[in-house]
Parts: sequence; structure tokens; C-alpha cells
Amino acid sequence: MWRVATARAWPARLRFFARHRPPCPRSGSRGAAAIVAVEPAAGLADRPVATKVLGLAPGQRVTLRGLVVNEQGCLFDSCAHYQADSGGEVDLCRDTSQGGDYTGVEPMGLFWSLSPAGMERPYQRLVPKQVKTPMKVAVSVHQGHTPPGAIPGPVLAKANVERWFTAPGVRRIRLKEGGVRGSLFLPSGEGPFPGVVDMFGDEGGLIEFRSSLLATHGFAALSLPYFDFEDLPRVMKDLHLEYFEEAARFLQRHPKVKGPGIGVIGTGKGAELAFSMITFLPQVVAAVCISGCSFNTVTALHYGELTLPGLHFDMSKVSISEAGVFDIFEALDDPMDPANSHCLIPIEEAEGHFLLVVGEDDRNWKSSLFAKMAIGRLRQHGKDNFKLLSYPGAGHRIDPPFLPLCSAALDRVLGFPVLGGGEKRAHAHAQEHSWGKIHEFLRLHLG
Repeated sequence: MWRVATARAWPARLRFFARHRPPCPRSGSRGAAAIVAVEPAAGLADRPVATKVLGLAPGQRVTLRGLVVNEQGCLFDSCAHYQADSGGEVDLCRDTSQGGDYTGVEPMGLFWSLSPAGMERPYQRLVPKQVKTPMKVAVSVHQGHTPPGAIPGPVLAKANVERWFTAPGVRRIRLKEGGVRGSLFLPSGEGPFPGVVDMFGDEGGLIEFRSSLLATHGFAALSLPYFDFEDLPRVMKDLHLEYFEEAARFLQRHPKVKGPGIGVIGTGKGAELAFSMITFLPQVVAAVCISGCSFNTVTALHYGELTLPGLHFDMSKVSISEAGVFDIFEALDDPMDPANSHCLIPIEEAEGHFLLVVGEDDRNWKSSLFAKMAIGRLRQHGKDNFKLLSYPGAGHRIDPPFLPLCSAALDRVLGFPVLGGGEKRAHAHAQEHSWGKIHEFLRLHLG
């Protein structure tokens, strides 16, 4: 599975760019060609790589560039400015980027600073839609310093990198168990493994890349859609917790799952559902809530005779920038208003443990405030079953490491871009740090 890609295997759009670059001049004091080495050339997407450029002239100024074409054919690019040392080398693990899409010593900066190229439609998020094939990144070295968006100088060296979201031996099983839909990812080996239900937000559909990565790290992970997939409702209407209960029971009883309890991880609306699952479902003993709210929002949630209505968004409180980006930060009904107490998820009733992960620059909604409210409520009831990871400068969607921040993303339901917040470097560091802490938390409470 993990092999060095040939030129023939790379997308046609990248091959076009390669053919239309100026010829590669010779570099270095003795006329030797420059070389860019990326190690490993093929590996897991949540693991760092080491990038070096050799064979340059001492002090030579170069621009390093990353290029990715996603499954829809959209080109994403990034660039950074470096200067060779006295030996004609650039080492991204050691050397400072002097400009471009990031500055400072950032070994993975070319990856987490990727954004839609200038000719592409903006506000697109670079995340894999499927996990069977790798994300392919073309890394190139160009003569001189050229700013982002400009045509780079002559190519001095180039390398191809494969970023895999699954490992050899991981099994992917598509589910149609009763009413449950989704994909179950099982690690290689006999098991049993700690089980985790994985959910995202109101973008809908089946999103698998986090589950497949969790499976590479030893978790049996169930990627669980809850609308806009197969025979599930096309749009997010009232939700029934029985659907999520059926998924939790399926995972808990699977022969490859360790038990007795399982975990859940969710982002946005998925985090809100994680709050509800650990509160009402005894099978769930650990919940990772990323940028979530401990009040039910938007749609009603039903469970037996219980109904939690949802807080609503007041569109009159939405502001729109000159670029047409919608800022919905102030639009959600105030959860602190006593009139909205009927939307509260009674998380103090949960017997399990919470890991709350928030970005302090989340502009999608007030996740930092929501986390403080949740912690305050738990403490009010004598609970200490929580841990908070709060990251200055991070935005709304805190994904596994090295995926780029999309500070304003196109909402596929509403059809316009919505501000998510975040600063690239701070967000990238938050993703890398939180991913390790999420693994530690799940292993601690799931065994």
C-alpha cells in the first residue's frame, strides 16, 4: 500500500504544472543538481515528515512549494522562503521560513498552510472524501523568493509524498445493521480493541478519515453519519437518540471491541451529540467533545418520551463581510438565558468522563464559553470527571494533525461561506497537541 508514487500515478493537473515550469538550472558551487528529500515519502497523514534540500549554493535563496489536487480536481498550494546554510542545505526541522504562507521553524508548514490556489474557488476545505488512496503532495524547490500566488521561479528539485489515512491491515466494513449506517474500521491483529463512535457536524454524509486514523492507532472506530447518507434523511431534521443508541450497542457487542464501555468523539454538532450520548446511554463511558455545546441546538432531540428542543440561530444577528463571508458568532440563542434552559443537556447525570477541546478563536460559535458553562455545571454538581484543552488562536474545526485550517468554509447546505476562525500556525499546533491527548484520554478510560 505504501509505495513511492511514480509520475504516471500523479493527477493530470500536477503533471501539467510540472511540464509548464521553467527548466531546472544546475545548483551548488560544483554544478551538482539540487535534491529535495522528504522522509518518509509515504506514511500516515497524522505523522510528521522531515524535509531537506541538498546541493544548493551557500546562502542561496529558494522557495519551497507544496501542491495537492483533491478528489474534486481543486488545486491547493503553499509556499515558504528559505536560505541555504554554508553547506548548501535547507532543513525544515531546523531552519526558519523567512516568508511565504508561514514564518519560523515549522517542519510541517508546507502541509498545514495549504489553501485553494488563486485560480480556484475559495473557501474549500482540504479533507479526504475517501481513505482507500493517499493524499498526494508534490513538494518542489524553486530559485529565489516568490510571494504566495505569484508564478514561482525555475524548478531546482522536486519530490512526491503520499499521506495515507489508513495503514496496511486496517479493515473497513460498510454497515447496514438495522437502522445504523456508516463504516467500521478495525485495526490489524486479533484484538479486542477499545471502541469509539466518531461523528462530525452539520455538513452531513459519511466522513471517514478520523475513524481510519484512529484504527491505525489501535481503536475500533465507527464512523457514524446521521443524515444525508444512503437511506438516512436528506437534511438534518429532528434527531432520535435511539439511532445513536443502536450504534453504541452494535459497537459495544462487536467481538473485536474490548468493552465494557465505549467512547465517542464528535466535532461541532457531533460533539453536542457526544454530550447527549454519554449523558443518556450507559454504554458510553468517555466523550471527546470538540468545539461542542452542552445545549441541544437547531433540531429537537428525542429519546423515548423525552424531547430536548434546539436553540435556534437568529439570522438577523448574522453579519456579512465585504467578501461575502457570513459571521454567525452572535446568532445562536443565548444558552445562558433562563428561557432556554429546556434545551440543556443534563451532563451532570453522566457517569463517564469528558474531554473538552476548544479553539479560543472559534468564530463559528462560542465554544470556549460553552466549555466553561459545561465545566461550571459539572462542578456545581460536585463532578470532576472532565478535562479541558483550550487553545489560543485555534478555530472551530480541530482535526487530526497537519490538515490545513479553513478559516472560512463554504457551507454546502446554506451555499455561502461561514467564518470558522483561527490562525494557521496556532491552529496547526492545537491539532497536533490535541490529537495525542485524545489518544491518551481514550486509552485511559477505555483500556
